[in-house]
Amino acid sequence: MALTPDDEVRSRDELVSFVRELRQDYLRRGHEWENQNLDGFLEALAAWMHDSPGWYQNVGKDLPEGGDWNFLARALRAATVYE
Repeated sequence: MALTPDDEVRSRDELVSFVRELRQDYLRRGHEWENQNLDGFLEALAAWMHDSPGWYQNVGKDLPEGGDWNFLARALRAATVYE
């Protein structure tokens, strides 16, 4: 399943697939990514999340109000120690 950033991720399984595809993209062409190390990637992630209301407005979409922000925060934290 090849998801793009504009596709709707509707389940945990789809999110897992998306993250795995993202990793594969990094392994194939990470040298082309703007943020090639974890420090830059996390800084860009925080910056985009901060600015995301503008992105949603620019593309004519509503910022998801009911998102499970705790899930994402827990997943990011867990990845620092999970094997």
